[in-house]
Formats: sequence, C-alpha cells, structure tokens
Amino acid sequence: MPLGKIPVGIPIHNIELTPGKGGQIVRSAGSSAKIQSKEKNYVIVKLPSGERRLINRKCFATIGQVGNIDQKNVKFGKAGSRRHLGIRPTVRGVAQHPDSHPHGGGEGRSGIGMSSPKSPWGKKTLGKRTRKHKKYSDRFIIQRRK
Repeated sequence: MPLGKIPVGIPIHNIELTPGKGGQIVRSAGSSAKIQSKEKNYVIVKLPSGERRLINRKCFATIGQVGNIDQKNVKFGKAGSRRHLGIRPTVRGVAQHPDSHPHGGGEGRSGIGMSSPKSPWGKKTLGKRTRKHKKYSDRFIIQRRK
C-alpha cells in the first residue's frame, strides 16, 4: 500500500525508498517501522534504528511487523550448524600473526596494544563513522540514530 494511504502510527515493513524500486529497508526478522507524520509529498517514518527519515508518499510498504521474532534467540548448537549457513570460522585479531592483523603478535596473551581497535586493513573500528560526508540522501534524514 502507498505510504500516503497508511494511517499514522501503524507499524510497517519492507519499505521502498524510491517509488517502483521494491522494498529496501526494514526487512529483517521481527523488525518494524512507524509512520510519524505526513507532509506535502513526504511521510516521516521512524526506523527501527531510531532514525527519522522522509520517504516519498508514493512509495509502497507492507502493513505489520516482519515475522519470526525469535530469530535472534536461536542457538546454533555446534560449529557445523553455522557452516551449513555459509558462515566461516572467525579468528580473533589478537591470536593472529602481526603480518595478518594489526592486533597480532606479542608474547603470550597480549592485548591489542593500541588506543583503539582496528580492522584487518588498518581502519579504525568502534565509533568511526563510515557514511559518505555528502551523500545524496542526506537531505531525507531528519534525525540520525542514537
């Protein structure tokens, strides 16, 4: 149903960002967004992350919440269960060789040895913003997530 025809306060999911392109956001298990208000050609939607965003009122969305709410509580049980899903084993950076990871090396059980953690390619993680500074859709974001 087009966002312009859905009443305010109803939970929605599978939302289009451009009319006719197909659902792009709010599609994961158990998630839902809410329509907060309507303006001229746009609808203000509060996303699960807490971000408030303007979306064209011609864009389609599905009413309701995505099913399978308990997906996050599923226990894998054994390593093979994750392998069947295509998830490969993850090795901590600290346990690796210094040539393989910035956290690697040291004698015994050593820490990462730097002020903030880094990715295997040397980029900062934890709190570093990676979104482009002048992205085309910046004007549609009313309030960033917290």
